[in-house]
Amino acid sequence: MSSAPWTFCPRCASALSSDGGMGARRRCTSATCDFVHYANPTPVVVAIVELPTGVVLARGRGWPEKVFAPISGFLEEGEDPREAVVREISEELGLAARVVSLVGVYPFAAQNQVLIAYHAVPIDGADGEIVKGDELEEVKLIPVARLKGWPFATGLAILDWLAQRNA
Repeated sequence: MSSAPWTFCPRCASALSSDGGMGARRRCTSATCDFVHYANPTPVVVAIVELPTGVVLARGRGWPEKVFAPISGFLEEGEDPREAVVREISEELGLAARVVSLVGVYPFAAQNQVLIAYHAVPIDGADGEIVKGDELEEVKLIPVARLKGWPFATGLAILDWLAQRNA
């Protein structure tokens, strides 16, 4: 879920009010301050990591026990999304990987995020052995024939990837 809206201006401490526009921008009510809080979505990269034995799904620390998703992480300032997805795979799975293709870009309104999803595989010569990073509670491999997506967030990327793969 997105965070609660700001109620006071960080510049002058006057009250903020919604302008009623798209995205519910919050504007400072002071006549001498022009602050606007846009609450733009955060870019997140998603990695559909395909190994010879299946696709990697992970459960992050603190996630409900049965909730698994592809590897994902925040895009850092100035970082290329393709480089970010390779970095996330390295940090979270201990794998050297390469991007095969862009799968698509997806909304995740509940978290105020935009997801940029890629298909990735271990680089040639990498053994594919997963070393789980600190952010993950559990990792599992799902054979491609058993992989199913879901109708929101990273599940949309899986659905599109499966459709592209079968086309």
